[in-house]
Amino acid sequence: MSSAPSIETHEEVMFFDTDLGGVVHNIAYLRFIETARTRLAAQLGMELKEMAATQLYPVVTRTEIDYRKPATLGDHLVFQGELEKFNRSRFWCQFEIRLRDDIDKLLVISRQCLALVQMPKGRPMALPKSWQKDFPLCYRPSS
Repeated sequence: MSSAPSIETHEEVMFFDTDLGGVVHNIAYLRFIETARTRLAAQLGMELKEMAATQLYPVVTRTEIDYRKPATLGDHLVFQGELEKFNRSRFWCQFEIRLRDDIDKLLVISRQCLALVQMPKGRPMALPKSWQKDFPLCYRPSS
C-alpha cells in the first residue's frame, strides 16, 4: 500500500461469518470490505451523516476479489484499504485482508471502482476538484 489516504480496521470472525465448516463465507468478506470502505470514504470527505443530508453517495460499480487463503472462526483479521487512483468521475479503492497474528499471511485482495451518484435521480456527479490537490499521487486523468 502507498502513501495514499488509507485506513486499517480489525474484526474477529464470528460464527455468523462462517459456513458449517468454520470457514469464512465469501459474502462475509464483502461485508468486511464494505465496513473498511465506509471508513475510508469518511477520510475522503464522505461522512455518513453528510451523505444522508446531501444524498450524494459513493456507489460501487465494480468489485474484483481474489480469495487467497481462508479465514476461520475466531480469527482476528486486519483490513487495510486505500484510495488507489481516481479520475474526474470514478475512483478505485483497494483492500487487503490479513491475519492479525500472522500479518504476512495475505487472505484476500480486493479492488472496487466507485462513482458519486446524486439521489434520488441516480445522476452521476464529478468527484470533488479538491481531490486533485489533496491526493495528487492518485490522480489519473485518463484512467
